[in-house]
Amino acid sequence: MRFYAENQLARPAAEYDASLLWSALALTGLGLVMVYSASIATAEASQATGYQAQYYLVRHAVSLAAGLFAGAVAFQIPLNVWQRMAPYLFLLGVGLLVLVLLPGVGREVNGSRRWLAIPLISVQPSEFMKLFVALYAADYTVRKARHLHSLARGFLPMFVVMLLTGALLLAEPDFGAFAVIIVIAMAILFLGGVSWRLFAGLIVLLSIGFVLLIWSSPYRMQRIVGFMDPWSDPFGKGYQLSHALIAFGRGEWFGVGLGASVEKLLYLPEAHTDFLVAVIAEELGFVGVALVIALFAWLTLRAFAIGRAAALEDRPFAALVAQGIGVWLAAQAIINLGVNMGVLPTKGLTLPLMSYGGSSLVTTLVALSILLRVDWENRQLARGRRL
Repeated sequence: MRFYAENQLARPAAEYDASLLWSALALTGLGLVMVYSASIATAEASQATGYQAQYYLVRHAVSLAAGLFAGAVAFQIPLNVWQRMAPYLFLLGVGLLVLVLLPGVGREVNGSRRWLAIPLISVQPSEFMKLFVALYAADYTVRKARHLHSLARGFLPMFVVMLLTGALLLAEPDFGAFAVIIVIAMAILFLGGVSWRLFAGLIVLLSIGFVLLIWSSPYRMQRIVGFMDPWSDPFGKGYQLSHALIAFGRGEWFGVGLGASVEKLLYLPEAHTDFLVAVIAEELGFVGVALVIALFAWLTLRAFAIGRAAALEDRPFAALVAQGIGVWLAAQAIINLGVNMGVLPTKGLTLPLMSYGGSSLVTTLVALSILLRVDWENRQLARGRRL
């Protein structure tokens, strides 16, 4: 027993959270496989892809490699440097959101102007803005910690900044990114100690704002109506959701088998992006969807645990960034899963780490690298105290 205890003490402590890393890699690996499976028919049927079945697979793999490289670089940057860069990164994000609205600079797809027209690659600024808002909101909360109970000095400046960001996102329009960014900023303010009265007032104002946005837009109203009863117009406003639900129904417990989906054969639009979960449900069944949910739940729990550890080390910025990233991943995953299952109105929002989309994949991998950096610095501080 004594030898075992001494051996345990002599064993070096882990340098990083292995379960966090492997959960993220499992999601990206499964995403790579499912993007290929879901995109084969679309790629073979499109002249824009050269009728090549591997078109989306290759592009997704390139984005994954770029994201891993960017993540490795991001991990080398200390959190105090990220804190100093946070306001400038946020201004960069605002500048990109403005650029994407300019004719000839922003590229319009399906009525939305969300991408920058850069040769060879397509950049979606709203995806990068999610990370920039998480960093900026954490820095703002730390800097204004003494004034978070004040409407004029603590709450109002952040509200104005988010209002500007929201206006730019809605001009694209990108309602999904707007919702996620608002959730990230609100969660960080709440976790940072903002007055509950101000927070409750913000909830009321946002609720009214969301209702007005939906009410004033016939397009959004149609999506709400289609979401409530997709079978009333299965070939119109309920088309996507009805086919997603058919995919879930066909999958049952264990799925029809990898590659055997019928809905991905040009029936289900955006099968490799927004509705990838429907293909997972059809091919891998309830078990496959449950695995995806469990992995995202574990990522979220680890993010909050790492944030709590940072708070105990008296590192408020690192704590808020870690928990903000956890809220971001959870919120976006919940929205995407809810849309696929018919629990939420149809909205163009990818599943983090899994759906096809280079900007989303790269940004999420950088965010997870920052989360791993927070954990690594926590462990270094704890180790320094033991020595």
